[in-house]
Amino acid sequence: MDNGKPSNTAHLSSPSYRLAAMDQDFLLGDSMRGVRFQLEYAKAEENLRIWGVRSTIVVFGSARVHENGPGRHSFWHGEARAFGSIASQRGGAMTATGGIRDNVIATGGGPGIMEAANRGAFDVGAPSIGFNITLPHEQEPNSYSTPDLTFRFHYFAMRKMHLAMRANALVVFPGGFGTLDELFEILTLRQTGKAPPLPIVLFDKAYWQSVIKFDALLEHGMVSPDDRKLVHFAETAEETWAKLVENGLLVPTS
Repeated sequence: MDNGKPSNTAHLSSPSYRLAAMDQDFLLGDSMRGVRFQLEYAKAEENLRIWGVRSTIVVFGSARVHENGPGRHSFWHGEARAFGSIASQRGGAMTATGGIRDNVIATGGGPGIMEAANRGAFDVGAPSIGFNITLPHEQEPNSYSTPDLTFRFHYFAMRKMHLAMRANALVVFPGGFGTLDELFEILTLRQTGKAPPLPIVLFDKAYWQSVIKFDALLEHGMVSPDDRKLVHFAETAEETWAKLVENGLLVPTS
């Protein structure tokens, strides 16, 4: 106390006096969930715009498929890597034409198939995107996505939004629960008209037909014949690219 005036030390140290933008306790509180959601949208959006990314080719697949894995794992991994190179070279990701890049490879940013597709782009000197997610058992980004285009999300919903909103095409390699979730998210958006037309190719028909009985859904009247036509199959990286183009992938002509 100075001349009868109380000290303001407690005021200066009170959490309420912190600048709101610098107050982590406040920003991480329940009332700021909407703001955090907006921040996750804006941060990725800003970097994607800086890099001129207008459209992407999204590649889904298991994090458990490795380069020297058992059975068909090594084949799936190798073809995902080959597809990353092919799509990057032919789709418009290599150079920014008028400041714009198209069909940039985008993955979930983790290991396995995701790493393989990012690595394919890396092999030919093209940028690629990694939309990573914070998980209970921490998943680090793979080392092949472009650092400036490697993002980390808390909210699955915002991560899915970024994966979907620029997608010109979707390629899905064999995977488990997460891959199925992401696949059916895009299929539902297409079925309901919430996403524009885009080709969807599933890699390795035998695998997918053993996991999902697409024709049974049609037979039981759960989907329409047009819904069933949303899904195409391919067996190699080259065939995958051909199926995308055949079914409407937009590829820059210059």
